[in-house]
Amino acid sequence: MTATAPWTSAKPTALLVLADGTVIEGKGIGATGKVQAEVVFNTALTGYQEIMTDPSYLGQIVTFTFPHIGNIGANDEDIEDLTPAARHGAVGVIFKADITDPSSYRAAKDLDTWLKARGIIGMCGIDTRALTAWIRENGAPNAVIAHDPNGVFDIEALKAEAKAWSGLEGLDLAKVASSGQTSRWSEKPWVWNEGYDELADADTTHHVVALDYGVKRNILRLFTGLGCKVTVMPATTSAEDVLAQKPDGIFLSNGPGDPAATGEYAVPVIQELIKSDIPLFGICLGHQMLGLALGATTEKMHQGHHGANHPVKDHTTGKVEIVSMNHGFAVDSKSLPEGVEETHISLFDGTNCGLRLTGKPVFSVQHHPEASPGPQDSHYLFRRFINLVREKKGEPVLAER
Repeated sequence: MTATAPWTSAKPTALLVLADGTVIEGKGIGATGKVQAEVVFNTALTGYQEIMTDPSYLGQIVTFTFPHIGNIGANDEDIEDLTPAARHGAVGVIFKADITDPSSYRAAKDLDTWLKARGIIGMCGIDTRALTAWIRENGAPNAVIAHDPNGVFDIEALKAEAKAWSGLEGLDLAKVASSGQTSRWSEKPWVWNEGYDELADADTTHHVVALDYGVKRNILRLFTGLGCKVTVMPATTSAEDVLAQKPDGIFLSNGPGDPAATGEYAVPVIQELIKSDIPLFGICLGHQMLGLALGATTEKMHQGHHGANHPVKDHTTGKVEIVSMNHGFAVDSKSLPEGVEETHISLFDGTNCGLRLTGKPVFSVQHHPEASPGPQDSHYLFRRFINLVREKKGEPVLAER
């Protein structure tokens, strides 16, 4: 990988310094400063604002393989983290081209201004194809991204910081990304030219408790879109407190970090919730921790899956879906115990993307069926979950699609 940038400037104003000592020069954008993180690449063509505010990216620098970023600007509607004041999401971003001027009627501000306000450090003007190829060959590296408008850097110190960072393995970030208190979510899915409506209490049909390990807003919206009252509870909530809410269904959310680390306190809770026989559904980190609770193991992936164009096969229907992905850990398929069925697999590499517990209303998926950003092929999974709730209550089920 080349260590120089394809753009011309008297002095670089941003550096990406990898743990192996590689220094990549670029043009600084967004916030100034420096941060240690893991570098990954995302292959999505759209939805950059949703990607950068996805709490599952906490502790990571996102390299966008699509070269032109910023054309729709930024707004207050396409944010995915539940507590935006805390700015949970990607800590750094890397683009090939300069930020494009916004040309969307929905734009409230340009992307560079938004990055500064969010505290996201960025750089552009580098060969993102070369960086992506390096990650594919060598794995997602630990690094430091630094931005100084004056181009003043202590390169040796940055190399030492990149090399010294311990990385995401063993790191519990769910406590950081989680909301700190129990709250009610009532916002419904977005409607073109109308924005978001609120679900009235009188219109609710079932009660879902969402354990928040770094939940995305659109997941909660799809529950309210199906008429569910949604109660969001912190990552460290006890099983007793969850059950005290008298939920009809329990949801385990997505989130950042190592599932084994978060699982030290979350897995015993999940095991107790499984015993309750209340329908349970997990996504991403929630899927991984459900796997741990059922006796499987998780593993750090070489480069992870990040994009909105990943093919996944649902063994329960035989259909292939194009889905959003964002994960650097996975459930080891070979470790699934008897009584736990693999329901989905990635058609890129065969890794596990879904499971269900035989004889129990319990299932989960690795990908992001809420499609924010990304295709809506997997929206049916929310109806599948609500149907488990309806079956439990003796109610007629909905068509999945």
